[in-house]
Amino acid sequence: MEELKNEEMTAASAEFSRQFKTLINADDLESIKQMQNLILGRLQDSNAVLSHFNDFAENCFAEIMADFSRNTRLLRSMKSDLDHIFQKLRSMKAKILATYPDAFPDSSTRELLDRRPDLEMPLP
Repeated sequence: MEELKNEEMTAASAEFSRQFKTLINADDLESIKQMQNLILGRLQDSNAVLSHFNDFAENCFAEIMADFSRNTRLLRSMKSDLDHIFQKLRSMKAKILATYPDAFPDSSTRELLDRRPDLEMPLP
């Protein structure tokens, strides 16, 4: 009984498959296959190019990372040195002003004499 049922299902599947094949044009199916193969080839080429680019970018990053780290440390050191220098200058200026109040012009005269930008003010 079970064997007969399996044979009927196989026959029905074969008939359905045969009927379905008549609905599809063989030339269209071949055209779709060719297009899929063409797309597959292009995707594989693109994947190879991207892999090559990733390897190149990784190598470039490895080469410049040491320089970047060194330059970052140098800039941090320079900033701390400049902060220390400006702190000393402010301290010296305060001492000079305390000793000689007329040593520096007042704010209205200073604006006329000094046209340099204030480096401690953030840019707009």
